[in-house]
Amino acid sequence: MTAKAGSIYLDYNATARVRPEAAQAIAHALEIGGNPSSVHAAGRAARALMEAARNEVAALIAAPASTVVFTSGGTEANALALESAVAAGSKRLIISAIEHDSLQETARVQGLAVEVLPVQADGVADLAWLAERLARWDAGDGKPFVALMLANNETGVIQPVAEAAALVRAADGWLHVDAVQAAGKIAVDSRGLGADTLAISAHKIGGPQGVGALTFGPRATLSRRQHGGGHERGRRGGTENVPGIAGFGAAAKVAGEALADFAAQAGWRDAAAQRLKAAGSVVMGEGAPRLANTLSIATPGFPADLQVMGLDLAGVMVSAGSACSSGKVKTSHVLSAMGQGELAACGIRVSGGWGTTETDWSRFVEAWFEAHARHAARHAPVAAGVA
Repeated sequence: MTAKAGSIYLDYNATARVRPEAAQAIAHALEIGGNPSSVHAAGRAARALMEAARNEVAALIAAPASTVVFTSGGTEANALALESAVAAGSKRLIISAIEHDSLQETARVQGLAVEVLPVQADGVADLAWLAERLARWDAGDGKPFVALMLANNETGVIQPVAEAAALVRAADGWLHVDAVQAAGKIAVDSRGLGADTLAISAHKIGGPQGVGALTFGPRATLSRRQHGGGHERGRRGGTENVPGIAGFGAAAKVAGEALADFAAQAGWRDAAAQRLKAAGSVVMGEGAPRLANTLSIATPGFPADLQVMGLDLAGVMVSAGSACSSGKVKTSHVLSAMGQGELAACGIRVSGGWGTTETDWSRFVEAWFEAHARHAARHAPVAAGVA
């Protein structure tokens, strides 16, 4: 079922609307056909499209194109990084408390000790904890592996990755950065950040779903986890998704050129936040650097699922925390990690993107107040003496 006419889409952190440029690139790749590993004309044309896209994706994150490995998405890119570190000898893993499930769950199934890098109340990683932990690292645990995302998918809080990288490098460790939410929204310099591996995804920037990439630095050794051929310079078996990769490249090019336009959403978001705060809502990570498009807000006594459903009935689409839980609404582990307690079950995420207007944010606020008023009326205390 498609969204009804006149609806407002404010769930870009779940998936962005596909950019026209990406759709055109996908259609062109489908017309060409050809396996990029074939040496005939169609194969060479497919290979040329794929390598052009690799250059565009590499430019978005300031990485050498030769280090960009295409994957099926951010989840696989995260898993490839973590499992490569384990294959390289890491025996104990440090995963930040706000990481995406693709990292947390992949870490848990390795059969190794997993430690949690805590965050402070504003959602920023506790680097003092990390420094102290790395200072007493046991050499028998191999090289430390630390995962710290660049920007959180629920709150938009931007993490001090470069500072964390300095600590990890001093301990001769491996820092993996999930930049899935950050790429295309802020300038990302994978090498300047000090990331040993860094993951991104096409559908967060207006490309198609089902394609992502991992870049790796000179200190990281990737171990192929998916076998079956010499694809991706022997780093990932399987015929490449040329149409998806072509769309990824087109989206990366446009997203990189539009970073300044994207930053303008901060004003629209903050105006919406001020109005909701007047109704008792709490803005998560408000005092920390955040992505311009992301508003994480919680309202005491107004459960997240009821907010999402109420807004959806009004034609406004948002998420309750992460949208990567098979359609389920559950208490946010990110807000819980920030010490929000019961309020964590009352948080929603509103996220704009390349197709969002200031009016969309205003209409969201109006719809939210209507939903809040209905909820308050249903739960208003019955006056004394009234049957």
